[in-house]
Amino acid sequence: MSTPIILVDNLTKRFGDFTAVDHVSFEVQPGEIFAFLGPNGAGKTTTISMLVTLMRPTEGRALLAGHDVVREQGAVRRSIGIVFQEPSLDDRLTALENLEFHAVLYGLSAAERRRRIPQVLEMVQLADRANDLVERFSGGMKRRLEIARGLLHTPRVLFLDEPTIGLDPQTRRHMWDYILGLREREGITIFMTTHYMEEAEFADRVAIMDHGRIAALDTPEALKRQVGGDVITVRTTDMEKDAACIEEQFGVKVQRYKDELRFEVENGEVFIPRFVREFPGTILTISLRRPTLDDVFLKLTGRTIRDAELDEKDLQRYRLRSRVVRPRR
Repeated sequence: MSTPIILVDNLTKRFGDFTAVDHVSFEVQPGEIFAFLGPNGAGKTTTISMLVTLMRPTEGRALLAGHDVVREQGAVRRSIGIVFQEPSLDDRLTALENLEFHAVLYGLSAAERRRRIPQVLEMVQLADRANDLVERFSGGMKRRLEIARGLLHTPRVLFLDEPTIGLDPQTRRHMWDYILGLREREGITIFMTTHYMEEAEFADRVAIMDHGRIAALDTPEALKRQVGGDVITVRTTDMEKDAACIEEQFGVKVQRYKDELRFEVENGEVFIPRFVREFPGTILTISLRRPTLDDVFLKLTGRTIRDAELDEKDLQRYRLRSRVVRPRR
């Protein structure tokens, strides 16, 4: 295996008594598409912020293209391109003017700018819109322009923080067709964060993050194999009693989730007729599907990514209320 383009060892970030990233370790290989999958608040963006030198780690170390992210920040920044989660284009400028401004900040010479800007506009299929104001662009066009901007200085690693957030499913799919083609054409390493399960499927490897830690790291297919087979979802008239009955009679581990019972079997098509025939309780609904990365997250954490995001929103509201200073009487 080649030398990792990114090497992370026990990376940690604390804000007071809150640990946002908790002793995270992993490697990313050159040319790989590597994904952080997890709910908002899991520590994905904080980890990226440390890798791109926007935050200083509390503990641990990280090397990017062989450069230490704390001691060699300039070299790290020259090696990376970034597409932030929040929009960062100037809507009052044209696409060309946005790229010109960014290229000057990165120290590209006039000759380099004349050569590179048309190249990246062509890459993202915006060459014919170079002189249009960005405020007239759709969400997908703006995202493509941000990717073009991140590629201007020919980085070795492109960071994509929630690259398709806010886009409709069709535009999201077109965006990923482009990103996959970009990896093939440029040979660039892509490091992304996402909370869309179907988006993480495009990655070569996925790190599932929860509460600032990596719960699992492997290829999407290997992660889904941890689920153990097909996923059966059942609703019955007596969930608690029937969960114990299913475990005892059919030898499976049942997980109660809201108003459903979930368990895994090796061959769902064969199992369901037998289950319907032999189960002594009353079945309201039953369904079969192949495992997803959300099933992996559920198995590892006991909740889905959507539920984790709702929990995080509740926690943030609690923290906000706890900071409110009440007037003295």
